[in-house]
Amino acid sequence: MVKIPPGRLLIICTRRIGDVLLVTPLIRTFKRHWPATQIDVLVFKGTESILASNPDIHAIITIDEHPHFFSHCQLIKKIFRRYDMSISTLPGDKSTLYAFFAAPYRIGMLGDDKSRWWKSYLLTEIVEFDNLSTHTLIMNLRLAEILQLTPFPEIVLSWNEKDIKVVSQCIDIKKSKLAILHVFPKFSYKEWVKQGWLQLANWLQQSGYTIIFSGDQTKDEKKIVSEILDHLKEDAINMVGCLTLGQLAFLLSFSKVYIGPDTVVTHMAAALGVPTVALFGPTNPVKWGPWPKAWNNLINPFNQIGSQQKNNVYLIQGTEGSCVPCQQEGCDRHVKSRSRCLENLTANRVISAIHVVTKMRE
Repeated sequence: MVKIPPGRLLIICTRRIGDVLLVTPLIRTFKRHWPATQIDVLVFKGTESILASNPDIHAIITIDEHPHFFSHCQLIKKIFRRYDMSISTLPGDKSTLYAFFAAPYRIGMLGDDKSRWWKSYLLTEIVEFDNLSTHTLIMNLRLAEILQLTPFPEIVLSWNEKDIKVVSQCIDIKKSKLAILHVFPKFSYKEWVKQGWLQLANWLQQSGYTIIFSGDQTKDEKKIVSEILDHLKEDAINMVGCLTLGQLAFLLSFSKVYIGPDTVVTHMAAALGVPTVALFGPTNPVKWGPWPKAWNNLINPFNQIGSQQKNNVYLIQGTEGSCVPCQQEGCDRHVKSRSRCLENLTANRVISAIHVVTKMRE
């Protein structure tokens, strides 16, 4: 057990951007208990933007998602025994090895795979990894609880003065009744249908909302949003590919409602207290449901089956059936396949959820 706070701490989360966001409560927990500790974070290149302006972090180290052997060697040389403590938030081989090389005192996750025997020798403290029945945020906080530190289940999102200026120049954030729609997830099996978005957008405009489309700058994303805009009866604001995550976080903080699929932006909206409608299909809500604002206990917010509301989040599960959620990558079991449970989701169900969740701010 650590008796003296470490001078330097490395937290490793080499996975997707949503995973990185859900590590911020762990970082905040350590910073609250050990304010003088210098906390660095190791993440995949391309995911570090979610940590920009985070006041709890000293430095961000990145590595390619599929690095060459030489890149691994460079990273190990850079972090080798530079820290007093390292923490691996994942049970993977590389994450555990990075933790081993980084510090003499290591805390990490252990899965139930065959490699756990050798990983157990590399870690000083071990947390058993549950990939089914424990929310990712709670799972991360157990890495602090093992040190007998009181956890703070608070997702941290930050922006700077430049972010505020950029958004304020584009959008009248204080006068408009903003509804932010995030149409396009990273993977097709999490995607709702274009016709559903169009029906929803028309209803929102008829209800007095100013619609803003958010998104990344991929060609497919720009194309589908452009097609929706072409068929809307009124003008909407297209911010696809125009905002950093810090700028988007600031914009979200002023929105009256947000609707989106299983993606990091949905987690952002939920964490900021925005009335959020999350469209879930194959994904396990227990593990990945958006963490609601002010959900301060370490109990999973969502059950595995059924549409449900917790605080400012209404999670709609695609057409209920014995296979939902299947926890697979779509009906054809690959990231580019579709999910019938989401394709059969009607705009009327989403609109009903908006009525429920927006009552909180009335």
